[in-house]
Parts: sequence; structure tokens; C-alpha cells
Amino acid sequence: MTTGTTALWSPPPLDFGVTPKNPVLQTSKVDSSRDFGVTPKSPVPQRADVVIVGGGFTGLWTAYYLLRTRPDLQVVVLEAEHVGFGASGRNGGWASALWPVSPDRIAAAHGRSAALAMLAELRHTVDEVGEVCRHEGIDAGFHKGGTLVVARGPAQEARARAYAGHGASWENDTIWLGPEQTFERLPGAGPLNGATFTPHCARIHPRRLVDGLAEAVVRLGGIVIEGARVQDIQPGTVTTNSGDTIRAQSIVRATEAWTPRLPSSRRAIAPVYSLMVATEPLADEHWSRIGLADNEVFSDHGHVIIYGQRTVDGRIAFGGRGAPYHYASDIKASYDHEEQVFSRLREELHRLLPALGDVRFTHAWGGPLGIARDWHPSVGYDPSNGLGWAGGYVGDGVAATNLAGRTLAALITGKDDPITVLPWVGHRSPSWEPEPMRWLGVNAGLRLAEWADAEERRSRRPARIGPLVDRFTGH
Repeated sequence: MTTGTTALWSPPPLDFGVTPKNPVLQTSKVDSSRDFGVTPKSPVPQRADVVIVGGGFTGLWTAYYLLRTRPDLQVVVLEAEHVGFGASGRNGGWASALWPVSPDRIAAAHGRSAALAMLAELRHTVDEVGEVCRHEGIDAGFHKGGTLVVARGPAQEARARAYAGHGASWENDTIWLGPEQTFERLPGAGPLNGATFTPHCARIHPRRLVDGLAEAVVRLGGIVIEGARVQDIQPGTVTTNSGDTIRAQSIVRATEAWTPRLPSSRRAIAPVYSLMVATEPLADEHWSRIGLADNEVFSDHGHVIIYGQRTVDGRIAFGGRGAPYHYASDIKASYDHEEQVFSRLREELHRLLPALGDVRFTHAWGGPLGIARDWHPSVGYDPSNGLGWAGGYVGDGVAATNLAGRTLAALITGKDDPITVLPWVGHRSPSWEPEPMRWLGVNAGLRLAEWADAEERRSRRPARIGPLVDRFTGH
């Protein structure tokens, strides 16, 4: 997930949230080492003012801002496993202003002013995440060092220069760096034609952030219940698999990749897997050869998405797409482990950063992120039935979930706030196709991206199928 899924649950001493010496992630049990007032498998109350289904970033941010706005509200968060079990606890740690929908698409539907307002609020949201970390004392390793996206070869350079020029027209502060400027930031890279750089991204530690948010919600008076799997959502009621029913005036669906498990939302979101690997902690002399002195997160301008960061404990965590979409939006723990993808990620990181040398890779994990049919994230609340939702972040959700939480809190409480009229508010994506068309289409898009990158490496020219890849990825 460019910004997207991956950093899980672990005991010390590992400090990036993954399970040491265990490439297959096991996350079905509540982490008993955590003690901040989250309630595992406790009785579900019969009534609440607001019930939030899903204990990831969207759900926790929504609860947090609701309680900051209206401390008198009884807010209950129901989580099937443990807080941060999904993409929120597994992501690559990019709190960024990136957005999967181009500003041109937004402007075509809503006008240039609305697109500029959306982009400006996304930039502000990165800073808002950092401000909450400071205000609540959440040691999430927040550091705003920006994003470095390198160009590896002429084809990527052409795309990168166009990206920087297009970004300038939308006031997003993206600039083009020549080879020398790029190597100043990333001296350990292989041959590069340059890079784009944007300051609007912070490196974060996902697990620390999600744990800190859960603690803040409880401290503000919210109730967070783990091990409460929701079976169905209807206006006014939420039903769990154990038969508990909780009634509420407002209910928020914040289930992202797990949304297809709800009967009324089976084709709303497609869960697509992203996997990650992590190195051992690197010594200072190793980092002096590699670079990333300002903790820049990094990627490239290829078609297949890759993403990396320098972690708070001195590792490189590196991930990417490539794992298949599973038939009928299936999600299983075994899908978190695709050894072929892990091997490709390790090889790709070595190609990108030859200065790594023979460092050991100690961790590997994965998980699903959520993609709407038009690749358009959305947030909304219907006051006529009390149902709200947010999601479809396409892996760009670490910061966007904060904006979603603020927006839902304002919509539910009736607060007059300009963010409630941003272009993504109330957006309704079309449903995904029935199977087997969904399986064929999603996996075809993944393969096309791989073929496009392979063609560009061979020909050193932009791939002929590049425009087709863009159509499949919603650009």
C-alpha cells in the first residue's frame, strides 16, 4: 500500500509491529501485553449514541473527534479482532497527502476550486496527525521528511517529469530533482535518472499510532470492545455474530477491506493484498551509505506500486503489490503469506538500494486493503437513517482516515465545517462486477502493471500498454 497496509502486532524487542521470526502473521488473538482500557470480549451494551463498526484508523479517529466535539456522547467501537488488526496496523507508515483520484477527475466532476480545497485539506491532514500525536502524547515516530519517488530509467523519468509539472499546476509543492540532487538524499541507490519530491508526507509507526488512538478514545470516555464480530448493520441496530444487538441513533461502517463480509455491502469494496518485508536494524555507518537522512519515505515511478520507509528502530520496511486478488473477495490469514512475492520484494529492494549489501531480512507480512470500483475514496452520513461510512482508500488511508474521522464527527454532530462539503463527501462508487468478472478484472489489472514495467525495462521507453494500466487503476 503506497501508504497503505502493513505493520503488525508483536512483543518487544521488535519496534515496528511485526512478528519476529515468523513470516506468516498470526493475529487472531488479542494482544494481552496491551493495557490501556480496551475491553476484550466484554459484554456489548444494548444502547449507545454512536456505534462504530471497525477498530482501525477510520473507526478510532471518528470516535476520537466525536468525543472531542461532544464528550457527553456514548460512543462504542466494535472490533472483530483487535484494534488495528486490518490495514491500520499493517501499513507502510506513510501519513501522506497522496490521493488515488487525480485532481483532474475531481475538477471535472466538482470544479477546480473544489479540487484545490480537497488537496489543501489533505496537506493539512498530515500536520493534523502530527498535532494529535503531540497533544495526546502518542509516540508514533511521526517525522515529516517528505516523499522521494525515484525515476529508474528514461520511461520513468518521462513519467516523473510530467508528474512534477502536473503537480505544480495543482499547487501541491512537488518538484523534480536531477540525478545529483537525488543521490544527495539516496546515495545508496543504483543508477537513477532523478526523482520527484514532495514535503507533504510523514513517516509514522502504525501500531504505535493505532494503540495511542485507542488509548485516547478510552481516556475520553469511549468504549472499545475487541473480539466483537459484527454480522449485520441496519438503520438503528448492529447485530454481532454472538447474537448481541446494540441500538444506536448513529452507526458508522469503518470496515475497509472486510466490508464485503457484510450482507448489504458484498460488492462495495474489493480487498486487494499488499505485502511487506523488513530488514534487521542497520548500523549508523550503513545508513550513511544508504541515505534517507531526513527519514524520507520512498518509492519509484513504476506501474507496480512499491513503498518503503526508514523505521523508528533503524530498519528498512519495504512493500508492494503483486499478490493476487482472491475469488469472491475472500480474506484468509494464509493469504498474508506469499513467499514468491516476499522474494520479489527482497530482490527489488536490493536492485533499488545496492548499498544494502548482505543485510538480513528478518520479517515478512501482509494484508488486504480496500479498493472501490472507481478507485475513489468516500465518506458520508445519511441523517435520515443514521448510517455513516468511510473507506476505499486504495492504500492511501493513513492520513485520509483522520480526515474521514473529522468529517464523520462533524456530520453526525451537525457541526458547521467546510470539510463536510469536500468532493469526496457523499460520493457513491459503483458496485464491483459479480464474480467471476471481478476476479478476472482485478487480477488482469495487476498483471498489466507488471507487464508494463517489464516492457519499459526492455525498451527503455514508456510502455505501450501504459494507458490501459491507467484505465484499470482508475487514473
